[in-house]
Amino acid sequence: MKYLLTILVFLVSLNAPNPQQDPAFQSGEWFKFKMSYSGWFKAGEATLKVDEKKLNGKTVYHVVGKGKTTGAVNLFFKVRDRYESYFDKETGVPYKFIRKIDEGGHTKDIEIEFNHQEQKAIVNNKKHKKTKTISTEKDVQDMVSMYYYLRNSINIDDLKIGDEITTNMFFDEENYGFKLKYLGKETIKVDINDSDIKVKSLKFRPYVMAGRVFKEEESLTLWVSADKNKIPLKIKADLAVGSLRADLVQFKGLKHSFPIVFDN
Repeated sequence: MKYLLTILVFLVSLNAPNPQQDPAFQSGEWFKFKMSYSGWFKAGEATLKVDEKKLNGKTVYHVVGKGKTTGAVNLFFKVRDRYESYFDKETGVPYKFIRKIDEGGHTKDIEIEFNHQEQKAIVNNKKHKKTKTISTEKDVQDMVSMYYYLRNSINIDDLKIGDEITTNMFFDEENYGFKLKYLGKETIKVDINDSDIKVKSLKFRPYVMAGRVFKEEESLTLWVSADKNKIPLKIKADLAVGSLRADLVQFKGLKHSFPIVFDN
């Protein structure tokens, strides 16, 4: 459960070159996910919410992601995670990222400010009262802003099965290169807003580092709605011990209509 919200927001990341004119999201959008082991043992929940805020006089999107353990898991491994990102409404570039977590007593309190002109990140580790400046890659995103930026960029018509997609992300004090493979379209059953429905989705296979957490490089599978919203529907992770799933169970405030598939 240590990777509860980290897995969720890190995996809902898709890359394509040209932002589309019609944004995929708006202020007021909200998602809730159920986290479970093997799809049945409830382990926790996570939420993502978009608002508009002012940052240094500029109107920006402010996204807050929260994750927590629930039920029996919460008794022996309590998780309370909070992630925040402030990013430009027009370009999607991040200005500020906050990570405040408590995972079974392991805590972090980190605030990052991005200087895109100089390609630097100013990392303020509040827990240890240390600040350092680190060089970043071009067009870098933080872990949360990347998802929203790329939702506006993905072009379904250009995707071909087997395409490998890469992007740059800065997390804590490091630059990460992230890669995933497009596996094609799939219609899946989901239980959202108390309705059992079928939805057309895009299926991806993110690449991760095999070892202590993940069983192998291709241990993750991600399903995203194949519509203008590009919302994460389901994530499955085969871990070194057991498996973890995240399923979208509620949403509100979508910018576009959410199409479902009706049986003939």
